[in-house]
Amino acid sequence: MERFKRAFQEGSGFQIFLISLLISGLSYGLYKGMLDNFLAEVVGMGEMGRGVTEFFRELPGIMLVFILAAFYMLSAETLYKVGAVIMLIGMMMISALPPTQVLVTMSICVYSLGEHIQLGMKNTLSLKYAKPGRGGEALGAQNAKGQIGTLAGYLVIVAVFTLFASRSAQLYKPFFWISTVLVAVCMVCALKITGQSQTDKNKSRFYFAKKYKKYYMLEMFYGARKQVFFTFGPYVLILFYGADAAMISLLFAVSAITCFFASPIIGKIIDRLGYKIVMVSDTLILVIVCFFYGFAHHIFPMEVAFIVCCINYILDSVISLASMAANVYVQDLADNGDEVKATISTGVSINHVITIFIALFGGWIWKTLGIELLFIISAVLGLANSAYAATIKTGKQLGGN
Repeated sequence: MERFKRAFQEGSGFQIFLISLLISGLSYGLYKGMLDNFLAEVVGMGEMGRGVTEFFRELPGIMLVFILAAFYMLSAETLYKVGAVIMLIGMMMISALPPTQVLVTMSICVYSLGEHIQLGMKNTLSLKYAKPGRGGEALGAQNAKGQIGTLAGYLVIVAVFTLFASRSAQLYKPFFWISTVLVAVCMVCALKITGQSQTDKNKSRFYFAKKYKKYYMLEMFYGARKQVFFTFGPYVLILFYGADAAMISLLFAVSAITCFFASPIIGKIIDRLGYKIVMVSDTLILVIVCFFYGFAHHIFPMEVAFIVCCINYILDSVISLASMAANVYVQDLADNGDEVKATISTGVSINHVITIFIALFGGWIWKTLGIELLFIISAVLGLANSAYAATIKTGKQLGGN
């Protein structure tokens, strides 16, 4: 906590905020670490059902801009508290309701709504508590706390589900209840936060400008190809290769650690080579990743193919960090900081719109046409993203491209 004090104002109450982020991250790590296996093993959800569930999980991301616009009079602190309460309701529903596809999907949607509301307020509160000139450091501390908690949650699932592998089916509900208790503690912490900070108005409306049209298209391509791996990457490992909850959580943990160290490296590459080169070239690696994810079982024995897919899942997570290049592109075009925030916020909304449909149709493609075609489509979307990125012009003087 000492090193975090450098970034935050004394007496601002940042400690309780950071504690809530840590506990929330731990709860999310437990929840996410076993969710896919729970859906497959207990709920009996197949490829199509997973896509439908992901459609409803992503729906709050689109709704968020309208929710923030409707409740613009509420402070960031109040909305953060509301998000915590909704998250608790959603997690309680997952823990208490019978594990049917409809009820579980509804519960995940409720939890996701609270999660998205909180997500929109974290940056606002971090910047409020930050010392002058240390906003970036405060945001970094915020992200670090959440990531530490989430990683700890993954590792707990790895340890417990490995030790009690023979009784793994009996562990899901108790751990969902543990996660519920942690969300309740997070809510109590959130309720102790005081203040009346203004919400970020850039997140409560859409902002469209002609000069950003290529950025909006890039976000659509990126959202589409990202969703294939986010939704179906782990599910392929579970349904096709038989990965258990401990293995999936370990994969998430390794991926998170790898991205933690790779993120600053990718950032430096973007600064050195330029955002256009990064946006174009990262797709070449993506095509290889998609090929092996869809066809590894045709080339290698199943045990080797499983390892190849795990490596490629981690590699895709690292490639996804290159999406930072699009934000640098926006900064290059923008006239001021507010325009950057408004444009990126709109890009995130556009990203969500395309991802919910990819989740829905991706499940159908896998079920009817096979995983090979699903990942071929992901590769094609990546190539389209690369080809489109090649048409952008660099430099502020070319803002009208």
